[in-house]
Amino acid sequence: MPLSIVSITKTCALTALTYCTLTMAMPAQAADNVIVLDSGEAQLTLIDPATHKVIGTEPTGKEPHHLMITPDGHSLIVADSISNDLMFLDPHTGKVQRKVDDIEDPYQLGFSPDHKWFVTAGLRLDRVDVYHYDGQNMTLAKRVPLSKTPSHMTFSSDSKTVFVTLQDTGEVAAIDLATQSVLWKLHVGNTPAGLWMTPGDRYLLIGMTGEDDVAVVDWHKQQVVKRIQTGRGAHNFRNLDDGQHVALTNRVESTISILDYNTLTKTADITGLMPGPDDMELSADHRYLWVTFRFSRHVGIIDLTTHKLIDTIAVGRSPHGLYFANRAPVYAPNPD
Repeated sequence: MPLSIVSITKTCALTALTYCTLTMAMPAQAADNVIVLDSGEAQLTLIDPATHKVIGTEPTGKEPHHLMITPDGHSLIVADSISNDLMFLDPHTGKVQRKVDDIEDPYQLGFSPDHKWFVTAGLRLDRVDVYHYDGQNMTLAKRVPLSKTPSHMTFSSDSKTVFVTLQDTGEVAAIDLATQSVLWKLHVGNTPAGLWMTPGDRYLLIGMTGEDDVAVVDWHKQQVVKRIQTGRGAHNFRNLDDGQHVALTNRVESTISILDYNTLTKTADITGLMPGPDDMELSADHRYLWVTFRFSRHVGIIDLTTHKLIDTIAVGRSPHGLYFANRAPVYAPNPD
């Protein structure tokens, strides 16, 4: 017997109600795009992490090199070094939220662990700018002259000190954040770049881009205590979040070294990569390491269970920083 109009209407209404209830109970998830800074193109590239396909690009200022998530996780800051501005993006989609002008030459950037300080390294202006941070705005505290070519940074876990490498003088400098004054400088070798602090603030690891090693610095004694041979153009670090290892890109050798930061030894090299590996990001399940190939206009994905490059994605010219929200934690004192 066919259903009556009333029965059909009730059935449809019930079905619609059930559907609405289920829909309300399962909110839509924001897309977690991979965000890549094409520093030579004045743009960022957006990649679908599931398909590894480029889904779009967005304009930036001139020479966007590095990026940093805000302490509240609500924004991703892109530093446009030549345009002298900061762009705040949705960290899931890469869409622009707002822009802050008159931040001069923000090549590298970072927040202190206590979130009270925001620091930029002015590579071409030979200085470090220290800002007070109130959770929303940056207010300049002091510009600190620091020749020559300050590039990368990391912080002590007590937020008292920021350490900055000076590429053209071969030094690392320690700056007191409270007074914005240089505490000391130490010569470490040819073209120091990436910095990483070992747990417990015991050692600074420094990628020596002009050499083929990592300088291990006992910063409490202000001396280099060891050198770990890696590969030519040792450059930048990414914690592997396993309580033992950190990855290091060798930009000239086109390899990635895996270092044991407890024993201060190299445990493996990842080879077969494209030219110019630079910045890295680690998937939340710790399995995949994404890397920008600065000299190759590509991003690559490495399976850490096999140490093999499993895919490459063409992006813009000179890809540098990259980020995705669904990532493994970065060890606290170190910026992205």
